[in-house]
Amino acid sequence: MPHVTIEHMIMMPILILQIFLFPLTASWIMNIWVNSRRNLTLQEVASHLGSTIQQVYFLLNHKTMDGTLTQETDLPLLIENVPYSGNATLGAVLDPTLDPTGSSSKLLELTLKLSEIGTTTTTSVLLGQNVLWLESTYVSTSPNSGVTATKFPNGTISMSFTS
Repeated sequence: MPHVTIEHMIMMPILILQIFLFPLTASWIMNIWVNSRRNLTLQEVASHLGSTIQQVYFLLNHKTMDGTLTQETDLPLLIENVPYSGNATLGAVLDPTLDPTGSSSKLLELTLKLSEIGTTTTTSVLLGQNVLWLESTYVSTSPNSGVTATKFPNGTISMSFTS
């Protein structure tokens, strides 16, 4: 004859554990999914911004182009209702496979960060030897956020973010 009381004593802790375990597991999995989605979106935005910078540079680098060019971006103002910002630093190309011609290209390291959360991503943009990057900050919520570039008579191109 089965002992109902013993069966209840064995099953009750398991049932109580399930009451707490399933919601915690679901919450944990959702947090991982949301963070992955934010990170992927931020990477896409960084790639798009890097491409915009490179296109502005290549356009002004042509010998027939002069003056100043300002390109507004069509990037989202917020990612998951969170603003983001970006900075860029210009450095020399250290890997000879990235600069096979040996023309002393420069590498722009673009870093975007979700302001309140702290998620960060970095992308690299290969530019020519005649570029200068002015220290500036990209602010996603600025209505005129974009990239400005000025070509000087000596062929140097000065670039920065506009906010």
